[in-house]
Amino acid sequence: MLGAFDPMAARSSSEGTATLDKALDVLDAVGGSAQGLSQAELAARLALPRTTLYRLLATLVARGLLRRDPLRRVYCLGLRCFEYARQAYAMPDLVAAASGELRALRDLTGETTYLAVLDGLDTLSLERVDGAHAQRSQSALGQRKPLHCTSQGKAMLAALPAERRDALVREISLPALTPHTLTDRRRLQADLRVTAARGYSIDDEEIALGVRCCGAAIVDAAGEMRGAISVAGPAFRLTRARIELLGPELAHAARRIGAQLSANTVRPADGAARVVDGPWAFRGAFPRWHAASGRLFWADRLGPSVQVCDGRADQWLSAAEAPIDLLLLHGDGVALAAGGRWWHLDAGAAPQAMPLPPAPPLGAACVHPGGALWSALADGGRWRVGEVRADGTLQGPDWCLSWHLPDAPGAMAWDASGNQLFAITPDSGDIFRWTAGDTSVRRLATVPKGSGRLSGLALDQAGGLWSALHDGWGVVRFGDDGALDRVLPLPVPTPTDLAFGGADLKTLFVTSAREPVTREALASAPLSGRLFSVRVDEAGVAAPAWRGFGG
Repeated sequence: MLGAFDPMAARSSSEGTATLDKALDVLDAVGGSAQGLSQAELAARLALPRTTLYRLLATLVARGLLRRDPLRRVYCLGLRCFEYARQAYAMPDLVAAASGELRALRDLTGETTYLAVLDGLDTLSLERVDGAHAQRSQSALGQRKPLHCTSQGKAMLAALPAERRDALVREISLPALTPHTLTDRRRLQADLRVTAARGYSIDDEEIALGVRCCGAAIVDAAGEMRGAISVAGPAFRLTRARIELLGPELAHAARRIGAQLSANTVRPADGAARVVDGPWAFRGAFPRWHAASGRLFWADRLGPSVQVCDGRADQWLSAAEAPIDLLLLHGDGVALAAGGRWWHLDAGAAPQAMPLPPAPPLGAACVHPGGALWSALADGGRWRVGEVRADGTLQGPDWCLSWHLPDAPGAMAWDASGNQLFAITPDSGDIFRWTAGDTSVRRLATVPKGSGRLSGLALDQAGGLWSALHDGWGVVRFGDDGALDRVLPLPVPTPTDLAFGGADLKTLFVTSAREPVTREALASAPLSGRLFSVRVDEAGVAAPAWRGFGG
């Protein structure tokens, strides 16, 4: 049976709909005016009572759909309207095309990345991918910024046709927001010519002191400037030298966006790095997890000394007579090469000389799961890779005379099966892989120099390869297909080496250096030289012990 008609409910519903219609009329009116409308202009245009209009405006401002300009006393569309519009974007569009590149740049640099477009005489921020560090750039979406003092604005100006660019430069105001802001139009034009020639722009603390940015314009296949991307962060991390390395990478990313290409699903690593209690090192290196004793041995190469960590606290163990060239697991402790000699060290005794041939001048070295020592030695213009014999020469694998690298390796590592050998070459940023039975070397991935220098190798049981980024403030993981799929930020600029440890091999230990860090960077990174640990999802590959020559 139908219920009785309720005239009060019908009246309430009708009044609610009428109020909604009036609120939408206000939004339509404000949205149709580029300069905004005052309350008096809205009342005249919409024929609304002053009290009704006041209530509508107050509600719309409170919900972020409108904002009031206190200087001009007009109402403009609020950021919530922009957020709604951005959510309604359809593929393919600028934001969708740029999202993969923005994430990739964030993961490679650790800094916040942005996408912006030219809107009148300002830049308008469309997208942001937050950086991995706690101290990072955090400009709001929808925020407008001047063209003359932002990397995005200068990149877009430089990419415009000369006539349009000159017209905008004549029209925009040039307020000095910092002592570094360009306020002279001739100097700005000169900076734009340099930007156009090199393909990227630099904001050198021009809009905010202590913040540097690098930007590149996005130009589509038709040659039309569509927007710009940028990387922004604290000046102590984004030094001028690093900016100049990042610039070409941004330019390449912008070109890929312009061509409507996007394919990258890099995600930040779970967990946060924890500094391990203990002393700092001049140049930490060679972390090795000793599973039998549940301890991590590692070295201060320049100290020189060996330190040991039980997973929670770190302590000095012993000094060495000369800079440490290599540290390996051996028996109930470690073997270290220092001063051309081999020494054995455990937690309860002083270093004991080992009755072995003199230690050769090894570069990168690692231990095969079978216990043999592998390294690389210069061989003409290349680097020969093989098993180290007692006389210091190298022996290649059984199926070929030798493996070679085009550049000096910085680190090497075997997988748990002993079927694959990996190496990094910091100068070129390449990661290489050999497979048992294959006579050739395969390039797995390449890391841009602006992201930092590859330093150290660690493998996990899922086939992932981890490496530290020296001068890159972080650690990265590559999948077995060579794709970057994880990034771990660190509070220090120079991580040096890494290893998995802990009872389940799910703790990643990372050493770092203090000696090369500048005084400016050290003030912002006082933990440089310390040992860090972080829990990760993947279990690592246990480090094999060296059996010695001919053992």
